[in-house]
Amino acid sequence: MRAMTTRTWRGAEHLPDGGFLAVGNHVSNLDPLTFAHYLFDHGAAPKFLAKSSLFEVPVLGALLRGADQIPVYRGTARAADALVAAELALAQGECVAVFPEGTLTRDPAMWPMTGKTGVARLALRTHVPVIPIAQWGAHLVLPPYTARFRPFPRKPVTVVAGPPVDLDDLYGGEPDQETLQEATRRIMAAVTAQLAGIRGEDPPARPFDMRRDGDPRAAADAARAARRARR
Repeated sequence: MRAMTTRTWRGAEHLPDGGFLAVGNHVSNLDPLTFAHYLFDHGAAPKFLAKSSLFEVPVLGALLRGADQIPVYRGTARAADALVAAELALAQGECVAVFPEGTLTRDPAMWPMTGKTGVARLALRTHVPVIPIAQWGAHLVLPPYTARFRPFPRKPVTVVAGPPVDLDDLYGGEPDQETLQEATRRIMAAVTAQLAGIRGEDPPARPFDMRRDGDPRAAADAARAARRARR
């Protein structure tokens, strides 16, 4: 990453000792590298929650398994396995890194979307600090939804961590759906606030929600799947 980017790292004073959740926005397939670079530079070796299909990709899958990353089996009987593995890692004092959106943002201006509730469930079960981390610039090196890699000239990449998200009033017992949604809203709002500081812009009045706004990538994804099926 050093050869491709000029880095601005801020907010490391908010990274705690012991187990914590590092949550971030997702604008490029390079984000895990940028995120991990920032955390490693400040003494935290992250374990990422990553969709299980990535573990089947040649070379990448071997790297993920070798680094003991955590596969997420979406929509299967093993879906809960990721939460169990993440809880164990947090209990052992490790950093678990999550992109709560679950995919690259579909927001037209690349602001964070609504998040999935898995990270909130983890936070409310474990009571570990939830650190919002915004990143901006990796999409200039590898734009979303394209293989057009643009390493040169070097691009500016900024990563900023904020203070822990306040969830104290939501602890207690098994959280219901309303509590999970409120915790998720706070987490994503904190990430968005850090990103607004980086960009020097105001975010949208409400986050993009694919359940409400649709998926602008759906047609392109379907066409790509059809082409693969014909091969």
